[in-house]
Amino acid sequence: MAKPISDPATEFFVAHRNLLFTVAYEMLGSATDAEDVLQESWLRWVRVDLETVRDRRAFLVRIVTRKSLDRLRALGRRKESYVGPWLPEPLLTAPDVAEDVELADSVSTAMLLVMETLAPTERAVFVLREVFGLEYDEIAEAVEKTPVAVRQIAHRARTHVAARRPRGRVSAAQNRAVLHAFQAALETGDLQGLLDIMAPDVVTLSDGGGVKNALLRPLVGADKVARLVSSRWFAPGTARTVEPVPVNGGSGLLIRIDGEVDSVMTFRLDNCGITGLYIVRNPQKLGWIGKENPIGRAL
Repeated sequence: MAKPISDPATEFFVAHRNLLFTVAYEMLGSATDAEDVLQESWLRWVRVDLETVRDRRAFLVRIVTRKSLDRLRALGRRKESYVGPWLPEPLLTAPDVAEDVELADSVSTAMLLVMETLAPTERAVFVLREVFGLEYDEIAEAVEKTPVAVRQIAHRARTHVAARRPRGRVSAAQNRAVLHAFQAALETGDLQGLLDIMAPDVVTLSDGGGVKNALLRPLVGADKVARLVSSRWFAPGTARTVEPVPVNGGSGLLIRIDGEVDSVMTFRLDNCGITGLYIVRNPQKLGWIGKENPIGRAL
């Protein structure tokens, strides 16, 4: 017979929910799957005898990590048959998330795509160590490896990620300036304005999930990208709005066509301008834009 849900267990879980959601989301790149992981983890947690748990926070993180790893491996199989590029689900985040530079960077679309190139265990170790600062022995229990192995995995993952980071960080003020310029160019159809803020080798990925029109492969080059963007959102006979929104710890644009949410655009920036443009159009991935989401590292 299942143990009744205890108030202390529920209160502790709720107090750490933002942390747990962020761990799951960073591992999965999917808020929907992260929520499912939290539900599964809570059902496991409320059946634990708390008197036997020495470090409750570590125990909870371990549950969430293991369930995230199981789901991450299943997601890998699902992505193999995905139509076109797969992009993370964009999240509407609180403005103060951007103040935590490391957290904001870790949940950005660009970083989540870098983490997609890691093996599941490497991704878990990287998230727990680099983002949340867990000790190696804690991580070892979560991923069921030895501390020595975890140190090696962490070094390998850190090197892998460092080689793929943007070529130079931009300030929040620079980020806002580029976003404003991009929005203005988009709204006025200023092709040259788009070219001025894009790196020559800018890459665009769009995710329609086979439901909405989208690129089936990356598009490279400022001229091609600028023409695609300007022609796509300036088709005659449509009423468009372009709204700046805080997305994934940074700045993004919410595009509505005829009053309906059409897409969310996020950017990868460095000192050369926009080097990555990410457009999510899959309606199944846009449900998290209507509400502010619980991203955080607070314990």
